[in-house]
Amino acid sequence: MPRVLIADDHPLFRAALSQALAQCLPEAEIIEAHDLPQAHACLQEYPDTDLAMLDLRMPGSQGLAGLAAIRCEYPSVAVVVVSGNEHPQVVRRALDHGAAGFIPKSSGLEELTEAIEAIMNCREWIPPGLEEAVAAEPGGDEELAARIASLTPQQFRVLQMVAEGYLNKQIADQLGIQERTVKAHMSDIFQKLDVRNRTQAGVAFRQLSIDQGYERRRESEALD
Repeated sequence: MPRVLIADDHPLFRAALSQALAQCLPEAEIIEAHDLPQAHACLQEYPDTDLAMLDLRMPGSQGLAGLAAIRCEYPSVAVVVVSGNEHPQVVRRALDHGAAGFIPKSSGLEELTEAIEAIMNCREWIPPGLEEAVAAEPGGDEELAARIASLTPQQFRVLQMVAEGYLNKQIADQLGIQERTVKAHMSDIFQKLDVRNRTQAGVAFRQLSIDQGYERRRESEALD
């Protein structure tokens, strides 16, 4: 019996996704989360979840960081992004960071059902009307995505806390590890991200923000 996690802070949209799942996967067990911490708790309890449907903007989620964290910690779980932001750049970046598909929140029940069926059959899915625009996007997150994906789950947590301004001692206390272990993680993080210091590591993590992606796009267009 397939298990599907719906992670979205809007009850009405969770209900719409549940309705679509009931049509195409009537035997599925559905679990729900209203924020990213609860989504992590669900996946920790059910690590064999087949599909996670993840909103990019909900409490605890920082743009693509939530997607990257789940892909890092639960690589066997297919993750499809559900979002009200349908900009081709956002779709392209989500796919670069390992999303199995992208479902706009404007999708009707028929399109939701089509998307879920495709993704459950291991086919990448994006709205047909966006395919050409997404294909034209440069995919500037491919290198960053590969570097982020190379981190262990613990290294990802350390990196996130560094980006939030935590010191090594604070990180050690929060994660229940030795400070020297944090320093070892930092050394590995610097190497994997090809950065030299904490500031650069924090900048790399903050590039997972959707808003940061738009800033990079505007800067690129301004130079053309």
